[in-house]
Amino acid sequence: MEKFEVHILGCGSALPTAHHMPSSQVVNMRDKLFMIDCGEAAQLQMRRSKLKFSRLSHIFISHLHGDHCFGLPGLISTFDLLGRTAALHIYSPAGLESVMRPWLNVFCRGLAYDVVFHEFDDKASQQIYDDRTVSVTTIPLRHRIPCCGFLFNEKAPLPHIRRDMIDFLKIPYHAINDIKQGADWTDYEGRLWPNAKLVFPPEPARRYAYCSDTCYLPELSGQLQGVDLLYHEATFTHDDEKRALETAHTTALQAATLARDADVGQLIIGHFSARYVSDGVLLDEAKTVFPRTILANENLCVKL
Repeated sequence: MEKFEVHILGCGSALPTAHHMPSSQVVNMRDKLFMIDCGEAAQLQMRRSKLKFSRLSHIFISHLHGDHCFGLPGLISTFDLLGRTAALHIYSPAGLESVMRPWLNVFCRGLAYDVVFHEFDDKASQQIYDDRTVSVTTIPLRHRIPCCGFLFNEKAPLPHIRRDMIDFLKIPYHAINDIKQGADWTDYEGRLWPNAKLVFPPEPARRYAYCSDTCYLPELSGQLQGVDLLYHEATFTHDDEKRALETAHTTALQAATLARDADVGQLIIGHFSARYVSDGVLLDEAKTVFPRTILANENLCVKL
C-alpha cells in the first residue's frame, strides 16, 4: 500500500502551553509533503518528525489567525538558507499575501525561489489542488473570520500486476504499464489473456479531512461521509459549550457526534484549550459518542 500519513506538528489552541505547539500538520502522500497550517515551531517540529524540507512545496492555511500562520516567515527564510530553488505554493483565504509580502520584503529579501500565493473562496467548497495522486478540496467552516478545512482525496492506485503471470507468459517489461492501465495480453501462441487474470485489484482510494477552527456544523456530515480519517478541533468540553459558542469553536462531544453521523473510520481531536490540565477529559467525552477517537499529540504519525 502506498504511503499516506498524517504527522501532527502542533495541536494546541491560541495560547501556547508547555504541552502543545500551535496548529500545524504535514500530510505525507507517497513521499510528497503537504503542510496544513503553520503555527510557530512548525519547522522545528518537522525536524523532530524527521520530515524532509525539500519535499514540501504546498502549504494550506485554514484561516488568518496567528496560531495557524505565524510560522510561515521563519519557514520561508529557512528554505532560502537551505538553498531552495523550487517554488513554494501557499493556499489561503483572501488577505494572506498582503500581510506576508511586507514581511518577505524585509526579512526574506532576495529569495532564490518564488513564493506563490493562491486565494480561495471560503464560502463554497472547491478543488484547489490536483495532481496524479491526490486532489485537495476546501471544506467551508464557520469561525470568527473566513476559515476552511481541507479534504485530501487519494486518486485510485493502479492494480498490481501478478508476478507469477509475468513469468509464466514471459510478458516483456514495456507491456506492464499497459496491463496496469487495463489492457489484455495476447501471448506468443495467439491466446488472449483477460486483464482480470493478470492483475490483483488495487487498494481502495483513501480520504483525509482536516476541520480547523469552527463552531459545530452538523451539515458537514455530507461532505465528510465515510472519510478514513477526520481531524476535528475539540477546543472545549461540553461543560464549556457556552464558551465554545461565543468563540466559534467545537466541543469534544460535538466533534464526536459529527464523526459518528459522517461514519468516518477514525477521529483525531485537537486544538485543545489551555484551560484543561489533562487532555484526557476531552478524549473521555468524545469516546462516549464515538469510540474510535484518539488524541492529537505533537509528532504523532497516523497511517491511513
